[in-house]
Amino acid sequence: MRRLPLPLPLLLAGLGLGLGLGGEPEPGAPSGAQCLEHDCFGVFWSALPFAEAGAECQRGGGHLMTVRSTVAEDAIALLLQNRSGHLWLGLRLGLPCTEPTQRLRGFQWVTGDRSTDYSNWAPSRRQCGEFCVTVSRELRWEERPCEAPADGFLCEYNYGGSCPRLLPADGLPVAYTTPFGASVGDFLALPPGSTAVIAALGLELHCEEDGESGRLRWGRPELGPWSCRLANGGCDGTCEEDSGQARCSCPEGKVLSSDERGCRSPCAGAPCQHHCVVAGSTFLCMCEAGYRLAADGSSCEDDDDCAVVPSVCEQVCVNTEGGFECHCHRGYTMVDGHCRALPVSRCYKAPCEQQCEEVPDGYRCSCFPGYAVDPRVPTRCVLHCNRSQCPAKCDPYTLSCECPDGFVLDDADNGQVCMDIDECNMNFCQHNCTNYPGGYECHCHAGYRLIDQNDCIEILEEDREGAYSGDFGPRPQTPIPSQIPPKAKHLHPGALVGITVGVLSAALALLALAYHLVRKCCRAPATMDYKCSGPHEKEMGLQPVTSGCAAASQKL
Repeated sequence: MRRLPLPLPLLLAGLGLGLGLGGEPEPGAPSGAQCLEHDCFGVFWSALPFAEAGAECQRGGGHLMTVRSTVAEDAIALLLQNRSGHLWLGLRLGLPCTEPTQRLRGFQWVTGDRSTDYSNWAPSRRQCGEFCVTVSRELRWEERPCEAPADGFLCEYNYGGSCPRLLPADGLPVAYTTPFGASVGDFLALPPGSTAVIAALGLELHCEEDGESGRLRWGRPELGPWSCRLANGGCDGTCEEDSGQARCSCPEGKVLSSDERGCRSPCAGAPCQHHCVVAGSTFLCMCEAGYRLAADGSSCEDDDDCAVVPSVCEQVCVNTEGGFECHCHRGYTMVDGHCRALPVSRCYKAPCEQQCEEVPDGYRCSCFPGYAVDPRVPTRCVLHCNRSQCPAKCDPYTLSCECPDGFVLDDADNGQVCMDIDECNMNFCQHNCTNYPGGYECHCHAGYRLIDQNDCIEILEEDREGAYSGDFGPRPQTPIPSQIPPKAKHLHPGALVGITVGVLSAALALLALAYHLVRKCCRAPATMDYKCSGPHEKEMGLQPVTSGCAAASQKL
């Protein structure tokens, strides 16, 4: 229920709204009625059971009254007019028995809900069965068997809007009739479907929806206004009478509607496809950008922007519905609305096996995950693994698997895997060895240098004079030409001793070198010797031990 700005009894009593004054009602019509903006209430003094009373309310388009606030209570007080009796309300027990602790005691409204901000129960005990609720002159709610007749009932009618009460002029009386049959007294507002009869003018008006504006207003089937003395003749603008003939006029920017009483915008109902602009008492149609007005003056058709000279695009123009798009020729790209030439791609003809990357000075080949660029052929890719264990690369059709160099294929719970070969356990290196995924690297003790990637030889005294260290070789030695002494001289006995010591030292050095060669070539058979071309490559192959030993023996 909606609350009124003033107390309902004062507002309605001051207007004398449909209280049953002025004659007896017709059969089936309410004895009294009250109408607000969206709601009407009627009182019927007919002794009927609850179900039949509800059917009578539905016949008029309503239902038994719901009392959810004090506003509805005030309406009941005015409708009863101190008349004694019990009237059905729209409450029916929704439980097997009443529940005195609940606000509605287990009852629910005929609208199917239990929402309310108000109740006014008379004292009673818990009861079970088919019970409904009546209201008395004291406005107390009482439980009553639904099959027992009450003295009357109250109906409620709800509407989406209403027409205002017509203000009579020159004492002209107006008689109203509502769609639920109320026809006595005056009303604050009239629901849709109501009629107003002004007998002195021979005029009958109807509260109905305006077909153009969609609002409720008083009207009649005939075109044009009625007497300007009553409700401005129904004109939205100005009502003027000339020689007893009424005429409506509208303010600037408005025109008369089809009933010649209402005022509307000239664009209301205009056939413009896009936009309508008011021009005095008429209208103009306009189109959005990219369209032009058709010959009929109301519809819009696409404007070919690409036909404009000079062209709106630098290279290629494509017309679209209501617009256009600019494109570039092959070899160009759009940059900030302009076509710019694409740089020449060196990857277009690059021999890269898998991927190619543009770089300022050319191109660079790269590989997919799990592969690495072949150091011997930079355009090719080889399997690569930087861990001690990686999944094998298997062909789903042939079921064959392969591994990167330096790995061996092995079976695991989750499939074929590649396991790194630990070359350091194979005694590849003569001195120290460092293993890494897919390869290994040899290191020599201090005073030795690495040769052939695996072996170490002692750094001679004359090599130590060069500036090198670690695994790097000595600097190139410049041969010193031998010199023939210009003249032989007799040697001192001490010189002979020195020569003898030198010869013995040379002999010992040759014996040490021979021992080293024999130890190198004639290694124990239990050791597997492999030949590798580089620290990043592994080629498994047996060394010919016998021929090597024979060569060493020949040298000795």
